[in-house]
Amino acid sequence: MNTLLSIGHGYSARALANILPAGWRVIATTRSPEKAAQMTVDQAVIWPGGDLAGALAQATHVLSSVAPDDQGDPVLREISDALARADHLQWVGYLSTTGVYGDHQGGWVDEATPLTPATERGRARVAAEAEWAALNLPLHIFRLAGIYGPGRGPFAKVKSGKARRIIKPGQVFSRTHVEDIAQVLLASIQRPNPGAVYNVCDDDPAPPQDVIEHAANLLGLPVPPDIPFDEATFTPMARSFYAESKKVRNDRIKEELGVTLRYPDYRAGLAALLKAES
Repeated sequence: MNTLLSIGHGYSARALANILPAGWRVIATTRSPEKAAQMTVDQAVIWPGGDLAGALAQATHVLSSVAPDDQGDPVLREISDALARADHLQWVGYLSTTGVYGDHQGGWVDEATPLTPATERGRARVAAEAEWAALNLPLHIFRLAGIYGPGRGPFAKVKSGKARRIIKPGQVFSRTHVEDIAQVLLASIQRPNPGAVYNVCDDDPAPPQDVIEHAANLLGLPVPPDIPFDEATFTPMARSFYAESKKVRNDRIKEELGVTLRYPDYRAGLAALLKAES
């Protein structure tokens, strides 16, 4: 039986679990017994603290959604030796970020672009990717753009009046709907290509203020006023997003995996979210 071990069973991993074909088992990690009781999986493992190596021994496929911390990758700290010996695995996926490419002043990047991250988070991801790649695994790396989807979108902020249209000339972001992440992961599982790296994003990199404006228009609410970047206040996390500007190419998921995006731009994605919410 195909068994997915989902380490750090978060937003994107849950979307994948929802579309796995009949007959799959899912073992998923979570941090608390309360969250474990709410999970709709075949087996929940409390981790850190639980038997992650034992769960690995049952798996045919592994997906890690766990971000590195200031000491490196937490998963590899605990089970790198077990992973190195896990020759029974058919597929391993690691969810990374397009932040590994750094700042390209609005220019295009693809999977062959040198990794020159501009932030500490980006540098930690580059190191984690290298650690995973150094193991003898059927590894596939997925560099995700900004994720949105049900429960994660601009509508709530626009409705609450907390949305901001911060204007930084030349700033563009790529983004991706969670359902497209899930279908890319499933396509890779069905067409494994160990060593492959895939950018996961839509076809339309766009300035963030355009997305907020479109969301407000869809809701029939006033468009939040412009705020010049130099006058805006940020959390450190938010400021780090504006440290980099690039457009991410996604040709490889289409050409190698045969993926047709359900939401090729934010307009299609937001329209679907609004329809679902209403």
